[in-house]
Amino acid sequence: MTETTPDDRKGLKAKTRLIHAGRRPSEQFGFVNTPIYRGSTVLFPTLDDLTRRNAKFSYGTQGTPTTEALETAWTELSGAAGTVLVPSGLAAISLALLTAVKAGDHILVTDSAYRPTRIFCDGILARMGVETTYYDPWIGAGIEALIRANTSVIFLEAPGSQSFEMQDVPAIAKVARAKGVCTILDNTWATPIFFPPHERGVDMAIEAGTKYLSGHSDLLLGLVSANAQWLNRLRATFDAFAMCPGPEDVFLALRGLRTLDLRLREAERQGLALATWLAERDEVAVVLHPALPSCPGHALWKRDFLGSSGLFSVILRPCSTAALAAMLDGLKLFGMGFSWGGFESLVIPFDCRVYRTATQWSPPGPALRFSVGLEDIEDLKADLAEGFERLRAVG
Repeated sequence: MTETTPDDRKGLKAKTRLIHAGRRPSEQFGFVNTPIYRGSTVLFPTLDDLTRRNAKFSYGTQGTPTTEALETAWTELSGAAGTVLVPSGLAAISLALLTAVKAGDHILVTDSAYRPTRIFCDGILARMGVETTYYDPWIGAGIEALIRANTSVIFLEAPGSQSFEMQDVPAIAKVARAKGVCTILDNTWATPIFFPPHERGVDMAIEAGTKYLSGHSDLLLGLVSANAQWLNRLRATFDAFAMCPGPEDVFLALRGLRTLDLRLREAERQGLALATWLAERDEVAVVLHPALPSCPGHALWKRDFLGSSGLFSVILRPCSTAALAAMLDGLKLFGMGFSWGGFESLVIPFDCRVYRTATQWSPPGPALRFSVGLEDIEDLKADLAEGFERLRAVG
């Protein structure tokens, strides 16, 4: 068997590239998977080699064959110039922002962003002298009016982490490029399989590998991919922090990579089926799923995305806190817990009113975010139907 190269794989589908990218069995005595390399010290054969750092790997913080395998695979999948790995999704957000900002800068962040992103901007970046302005996620090319002379970053998330507003990423990226502003996208919901970030004009793309790349709710990992313009600066910032993930987590992510397409497409199918069923329930006022024609962001999703994942939200009709607790506490198949993208289904209540600043969040009733797993869809519906019965019984 002849190993494929990145050039060989350029014409292949993503499903095929996921299987072959980042693997070199010929360098691993024929074993299929890249092994776990644990270590800090790398030995050099001569003084000259040591002095000149003449080695592919010179110290553990700069990478190992394990991390290189995932970095190169993710770079190929996302259409980037390069990728770095960090210990969590939030670490990926922090690293990308720290790569692009300096004291005295101004940045623009979507009002629908993952809340820890806001906490980092309003805390750490504010202490560094970086000012953050939150903007309406629906703004599109109109974001040009918010760009100042010292604006260095536009941070996007499509769709929004809980409220699922869909952003016009290409339009915003075009404006940013013309103004010399770096665009950073949290692409965790879609992954590069359903949204090729750099092809759509984004400079740096963030992925919480904790979610779909892992697929099993048993690791923490973040990835930041960058285009050629930003890669060297990203790598230099990463090297300065030595923000390294554990080798076991990287190994598990590599294993998850091989089945990512299958799991993501099943999550898409399951998510759409449950979202459609929930839209017909009397207890549900609104379903926030970009792939549904009824969702406000559907046209943008249809134009720019290649699919949808299993994460979406619903707004219930008005009910008491006791009724909501009765519904959720008795669920047998939907766990209540943070994160998503694993094999098990999850649900959490949320309320954006406490932190939105550029837009108003005023749903008619409680909001729930669902992460649909790989259980049988009819069993999931039955579990929720019993939950809705308990909700109605309490009122």
